[in-house]
Amino acid sequence: MSIIIDTHIFLWLLADKKKIKPKYMRYIEDMENNIYLSSVSIAEIMIKKSIGQLDFDADLLTLLDEMGINVLDFDAKSALMLGVLPFYHKDPFDRMIISQAITHNYKVITADSKFKLYNCKVL
Repeated sequence: MSIIIDTHIFLWLLADKKKIKPKYMRYIEDMENNIYLSSVSIAEIMIKKSIGQLDFDADLLTLLDEMGINVLDFDAKSALMLGVLPFYHKDPFDRMIISQAITHNYKVITADSKFKLYNCKVL
């Protein structure tokens, strides 16, 4: 199964795994699953770091590689999907992750209940 983890889930993996529900951890730790962090999440982390909202000094790409997490690049099909998504969610980063999940038919792990308002598969 291919799964996109939302930005906060990735940050919780690094800082406080206890915040992640055990059922989500089982999906993340299952070696049969392909776990992805969106390039959009990387942009969000770097923007928040640059404006002082997040203290993050690790080499992100090396860290992802060590964790066995793949990067899912934001592509043109996902960008086009943004043009038809209803505005249930106002956060542009989350909207882009939702569009990726729909476009690629990947599941999502998130604690954000607004994802369920869309036609994407939330675990």
